[in-house]
Amino acid sequence: MRGKVMLSTMAATLACAGATAQERTGYQQIAAGDFAGARSALEAESRTYPRRPDLMLNLAAVDVRSGRLTEARDLYRSVLARPDTGMDLPNGAVASSHDLARTGLLRLDSLRTASR
Repeated sequence: MRGKVMLSTMAATLACAGATAQERTGYQQIAAGDFAGARSALEAESRTYPRRPDLMLNLAAVDVRSGRLTEARDLYRSVLARPDTGMDLPNGAVASSHDLARTGLLRLDSLRTASR
């Protein structure tokens, strides 16, 4: 099963695969800026599916937006430690979960460099 993802402005991801999946992956909350609600939905779903890269990537997106950069970095690294998975993007393209995680890590590095 591939998760559908979309890059955010922070190059983290938002999963989107139908209304029910949007609720479980925090997509609607992230899009609305409700990061606490998204965290709650993602943590609940992650208890059932702890290894799903779309959930880890979305939680990393929430962490970046919430200033929890260390936690986001750990999640991106967790995605890289798992098998690579194809992620459907809203434009119909497919991206690698590893590529998305690497992009997220690069953005975190550039944020850290910019804040020095």
